[in-house]
Amino acid sequence: MVDNPVKNESPKTRTTPKVERPKLHKVILINDDYTPREFVVMVLKAEFGMGEDRAAKVMITAHQRGVCVVAVYQKDVAETKATRASEHGQKFGFPLMFTTEPED
Repeated sequence: MVDNPVKNESPKTRTTPKVERPKLHKVILINDDYTPREFVVMVLKAEFGMGEDRAAKVMITAHQRGVCVVAVYQKDVAETKATRASEHGQKFGFPLMFTTEPED
């Protein structure tokens, strides 16, 4: 008896899932007329790890333009940092405000 050379096996296919990079979000500093500049610089240094010069430039940019992008992170990190920085201002009675938005 001769074996049938055609086997009833289905072809093995590999599916590779597409893994997308997480969407990035910008942390934005919103200028106000009440929070002292030195306090804003202190928060930028503490929460975002900026040096004195960089923090001062970000603060001045927000002061002159009304807003300034502070940093770009994954959504959950951006939201956490923005919340913590804003709460730090509120803790000391300042209307310091950070927000987030998706990066284009």
